[in-house]
Amino acid sequence: MSAHKILAVDDEPNILLSLEFILEEEGFEVKTATDGEEALRTAQAFKPDLVLLDISMPVKDGYAVCRELKEAGDDSPKVIMLTAKGQPLERKKGLELGADAYVTKPFQAAELLTIMRGLLQG
Repeated sequence: MSAHKILAVDDEPNILLSLEFILEEEGFEVKTATDGEEALRTAQAFKPDLVLLDISMPVKDGYAVCRELKEAGDDSPKVIMLTAKGQPLERKKGLELGADAYVTKPFQAAELLTIMRGLLQG
C-alpha cells in the first residue's frame, strides 16, 4: 500500500517543519504550503488524502480553502482545521464549511495522528 498523501498548510514555517518531521516519521508522503492560494494549487497537483489546514493565513484564509477543497465533492480530501482559534464559533464555522475535524494549537502529535488515522481509514 502506498503512503497516504498529506498536505500541511500554515503560514508559520516552524509549525510546517514540525508537522513535516512528525508526519514523515510516521510514513506519510508530505507536501507543504504557506498560504491559501498555494494550498489550492498544491492540492490540485498533489491530490492529498488529507489536508491539515490553518485558518489565519495570508492571501486566502483556511475557511475559504476548506470550502473550495470540499466543492470537489467525492474526490475532496479529508480536512483537519489545525489552528489556534479554538472558540466554539470558529470551530462551528470550520465544521459547517466541511472540515472533518478541528484540532487546536498547540497540538499533541499523538492526538493529531490518532485523528488523522481515523479519518484516513473511514
